[in-house]
Amino acid sequence: MDTILIVFAIVLVLNVIPAFAPPTWMVFSFLGFRFPEHAGWILAMTGALAATLGRCILAKMSRVIVRRHWLSAASRANLDSLRDELESRPRLTFSLLLFYAFTPLPSNSVFIAYGLTTMNILRIAIPFFLGRLISYMFWAKSSALVSRKFDVDESEAFRYFGVYFVLIQMTLIAIVYVFARIDWKALWREHKWRWLAKETSFPSSPPK
Repeated sequence: MDTILIVFAIVLVLNVIPAFAPPTWMVFSFLGFRFPEHAGWILAMTGALAATLGRCILAKMSRVIVRRHWLSAASRANLDSLRDELESRPRLTFSLLLFYAFTPLPSNSVFIAYGLTTMNILRIAIPFFLGRLISYMFWAKSSALVSRKFDVDESEAFRYFGVYFVLIQMTLIAIVYVFARIDWKALWREHKWRWLAKETSFPSSPPK
């Protein structure tokens, strides 16, 4: 029980951190290497619940801090137009989020961007949980299988991911910036790709 609580706490914290936190799939790969006897559904369920809760907190922080205090009124209106379009396509949104949750790509930027749109958190939490549940089970079981079949040093196995991790995080931070700068109304309604015009002044009253 103590081990499950520790795993839950570690995964929760890693998923609240907005950038440059170790990807959770590496945590489960490590656990599979070191403790193959524990690589089961309970471990995967614990990780999926903690990751989902952590990412939802991150999305809420993005909404409260970034959207309300850092984005201009034009940027917020622009993201609202994207929200309206996504809410009119719930199946497409669910499918894309579920597909992304199965991949090993970091999800921090996705939840930050999602939080900026003010969409219902459950729309992203449910597919994310399902995807992470299966993917964490896969990574833990795969690593456990490798540890039983081969003599692998886990420190060597994960060392080469360092450069990959830094590059991916820097790229995803840039994607969040681009996400907020795209004129979504023009893209959806006019099928034109252009940047949102910058405002010369900040709004005088706090946004809702």
